[in-house]
Order: sequence, then structure tokens, then C-alpha cells
Amino acid sequence: MRGAVFLGNRNIEIRTIPDPTPGPGEVVVQMKASGMCGSDLKFYRSPPGAAQAALGLGGDAEPVIAGHEPCGVVVARGPGVSEREAPIGQRVMDHHYAGCGVCGHCRVGWSQLCREGIVVYGVTANGGHAEYLKVPARTLVPLPEELSFVEGAAVACGTGTAYGALRRMHLAGGATLAVFGQGPVGLSATLLGATMGARVIAVETNAERLALATQFGADFAIDASREDPLEALRDLTRGEGVDLALDCTGIPAARLAAVRSAKTWGTVCFVGEGNDVTLDVSRDLLRKQLTLIGSWTFSAMGQAECARFVADNRIDLESIFTHRWTLDQVDEAYRVFDTQSTGKGVIEF
Repeated sequence: MRGAVFLGNRNIEIRTIPDPTPGPGEVVVQMKASGMCGSDLKFYRSPPGAAQAALGLGGDAEPVIAGHEPCGVVVARGPGVSEREAPIGQRVMDHHYAGCGVCGHCRVGWSQLCREGIVVYGVTANGGHAEYLKVPARTLVPLPEELSFVEGAAVACGTGTAYGALRRMHLAGGATLAVFGQGPVGLSATLLGATMGARVIAVETNAERLALATQFGADFAIDASREDPLEALRDLTRGEGVDLALDCTGIPAARLAAVRSAKTWGTVCFVGEGNDVTLDVSRDLLRKQLTLIGSWTFSAMGQAECARFVADNRIDLESIFTHRWTLDQVDEAYRVFDTQSTGKGVIEF
């Protein structure tokens, strides 16, 4: 089979390797769609070996096939996997983490929290930017018939991450929600938040992404490159601040603005990876009775719930994809995605 590997310094290579054979408890999924996530960019941009070294694999570790938003069809089962567990031909997403499988976190679908160590498909093991993907059968999440493979790829990370954060924030209809950053996760949060009945305010520095946010249901769009987002949010909330603020950027200034934009008794959630933030604890948290939470992706059950929510509410999730590529176009795909001025991208098979 053929698969795309990040070599570092924005270089990608398509390699040919043997088709995977499932071992005990494993399945092989034929890829139909593999989404491109903002977090892929840190591996795409980093120097050769830096990403592997940061993950404790050693700087000379062989790079793996990229892509952690896989969606496809089960084509082979290994020993111990029953027809009921993984029917041949079943349409599936993958919860792209594997832990020990027996600890408390793994048993409730939060395998990324496993203390025994985890495998992350597309990061520490071969991922979905290839014709086939081998994973443990327990990581499969059924794809509702109403959703396309492309929509399943979105739910497999970016949209699922946004959904998980909004659920953790206890979003209710009528709440005012500020979404900082309108990349793939932020656009999903805007789309889902609007569907859930929130008054959504999108904050972004890129004009193209702000236009997409308005198209996807944002009631207001704030260009943070042209105006102070805190002042704009105060004006839109009559000086009160927003009920909920979600940072999808990981940028320190945006995180601080999210915290300071929230009203007294408000809730702020960080989902953007990396970096840090400095807060005045008394001013920013204690004296506002603020709830500040971090949300790392979603559980396997949360992924299934997100897919069902999209299907039941007939959300056109395909609309967040502004670019679709073939595997042979993967180098161009990431050069365009690296501009961070587009909606979501996907590799289709």
C-alpha cells in the first residue's frame, strides 16, 4: 500500500509498504477519507526527528504514516475478533488512541488517559493517510448511515473535539458563546454551537475564516487583527461578558482574552494544544467565580454521540471542508493547509 509520511521541515514523502495484516484483536480498515487536523501541522513543520523525540521515541525513530482522522470500511479481522464486533464491510471511524484496554480510563472509552502509555494512530503508529489502517477492534466507532465518510473523518477528531468541549461547558440554548480561532475545530464549534441554540461570536484574525464562520452560523464575527476582541465582546454583551468562551488556538494572547472576555460565573475552556498562558489569578479567576477547564478531544462514546448528534440534526458537516485532495496531492494539500487561511482539508480515497 501507499501512505504519506511527514519527514520534517514541511517535507512529505509517499512511501510504499506491505499491506497490513491484522493480528489478534485487530482489524484492517480500508480508508475512504482521512482528515487533516491543525495539530498535524506541528509534526509537518518540525525538524526531522523532533516530533518523535518530543514523544519519547528517540530522534532517530522511523517516521510513521500521518493522519489521525480516519474513516473507512472494515475489510479484514484478526484472530479473536468476531463478526458481531467488526462485520466485514462495516462503515467505521476510529477513536485514534489505544491504551492498555483494562484500566478504568480505557474501560469507559477514555483510552488517551491510560497511565500505562498510549498509541496514537497517525502520530506514534501508522495512521489514516494511507490506503489501509490496522487498529485494535476496540477502537472502532460505527459511522451512522446518514453521514458520509468525509463527515466521519471530521467527527474523528476536529468536530468531535469541539463537541466534547461544548458538552463539558454545559452549553444551553440562549447562552452567548465566544469561539476564539476559526480553524477546523473552531469552525466546528461555531457550527455545533449555533445548532445547539447559542448566540455565537467568532473571533479570528483571518478574513477568509471569519467569512466561513458567518456562513456556518456565527451571529457576529470579530476580526482580532483590526480591533480589540475584549472591547468588541464587551460591546456585544452590554459590558457583561460572554457566558462561555472557547479557545481553539493555543495562542497565549487568545487564551488570556478568552478568560477576560467571560462574565462573572462564566465558563472558559481551552482545547488548543501547546504554549502557555499567564493569568492574574485573583482578578481573572477568583473574583469572577470563573470556571476554567481543559478539554482533550473526546471519549469513544463521545465520538459516537457527536456523530449521532450531527446525523439527527441534519448538520451539513461536509460544508466545513473547503479543500479535498487525493493521496498523490498530499504535498500540495499540506502546503495550502499550512497557510492557516482555509477551512478543513481531507484526503479522499
